[in-house]
Amino acid sequence: MAAAVGAVVLLGAGTAQAAAGTGPAPAGGPAALAKTDVGQALNGTTSGLGYGIAPIKSLRLDPWANSTADVLNNGATVQPDQGLAPVGTGALTGPLSAGGGVKDLPLVGGLTGALPG
Repeated sequence: MAAAVGAVVLLGAGTAQAAAGTGPAPAGGPAALAKTDVGQALNGTTSGLGYGIAPIKSLRLDPWANSTADVLNNGATVQPDQGLAPVGTGALTGPLSAGGGVKDLPLVGGLTGALPG
């Protein structure tokens, strides 16, 4: 703790000297930044995102899945006129009521394959 306080005091004194113009001149001229390797930066970002996004893709969306209190366990089906196929909610709520996550949804699940992780 004392070392951290001492470092802050020294940095504060150096900043005050630099502002007043009484500090030592920088050696070797102005500082130059190194070039960034874009490939390595993107690789590191992608691998880091993979570890952060993977749990989200399989996170259980329905907390009451496979229980007696699951409201998504009920479904509704509508039979349109003129010989069309029935339309129901079971295709969308079925994977959720079984305890699935985003990757298990019918339309969105395929898109999660494009995400890292």
